[in-house]
Amino acid sequence: MPRHELIVALGEIHYRVERPWGDVPSGAGVPSDVACAADGTVFCQLRQDPSVGPAGPAVVVLAPDGRRLDAWGGDDVADGHMLSVHPDGRVFVVDRDAHEIIVFDRAGKRLGGLGARHRPGEPFNAPCDVAFGPDGSIYIADGYGASVVHRFTAEGTPLGRWGEPGEGPGQFTTPHGIWVLGDGRVTVADRENNRVQVFDASGRWLADWRDHHKPMSVHGAPGGGLYVTDQVPRLSLVDGTGALLGRCRPVLNGAHGMWAAPDGAILLSEQNPPRLTRLVPV
Repeated sequence: MPRHELIVALGEIHYRVERPWGDVPSGAGVPSDVACAADGTVFCQLRQDPSVGPAGPAVVVLAPDGRRLDAWGGDDVADGHMLSVHPDGRVFVVDRDAHEIIVFDRAGKRLGGLGARHRPGEPFNAPCDVAFGPDGSIYIADGYGASVVHRFTAEGTPLGRWGEPGEGPGQFTTPHGIWVLGDGRVTVADRENNRVQVFDASGRWLADWRDHHKPMSVHGAPGGGLYVTDQVPRLSLVDGTGALLGRCRPVLNGAHGMWAAPDGAILLSEQNPPRLTRLVPV
């Protein structure tokens, strides 16, 4: 049992802070991201140094109560940065420094990929994150070596891209996180520009949502809103217009990734210290 119980609030909902949460192995990488399947199964991304890091799994699979079910991907993934679970159950892992998005089934079998592995610019250049539209389409935030968002069909056929370096509307300086809202709007955590940019499905710029210091990850919230983690560190809840509904500090040094679980809990991946944190509604 923790020595103290911590409670945070986002808008009208209070959460109990549980950390560290889940049977995540120590010493085999840091939790870079976390995602859930529709049944609540949790996939934790472990990032290792691809040159000198210890051998270990790239993805750890947890039951909704935190029990470890499986671990896989260490032989396939060089530099796992973010991951997301497609509505059809496929697990998409962003292998950042290999310039590829690898597609797995839930058991860790490689099904395919997007991008030419170890060939920067074909089309990715150290990509960051992946998200999915209501129709199953795939969006990639290509944010370290590039300043672009790519769009593909659910089957992986390219549908175009948008963005360029800069600070203006539709320009990026490290598009680090991406999420598609239920109405099809695409939200992008434009990290070094301290904002979340909002686009329609084809890339037409719609809005800037400010007051987010180096936003790291974005994820849809109930009622059409959005959760945003940043490097203050804090977790913010905004409505569908970007208006602030609530804000809290649930982690020590910032959450690199997050996911809203089917049971209403919010999972946060921390790299320093390396662990998962779970926020449980109370």
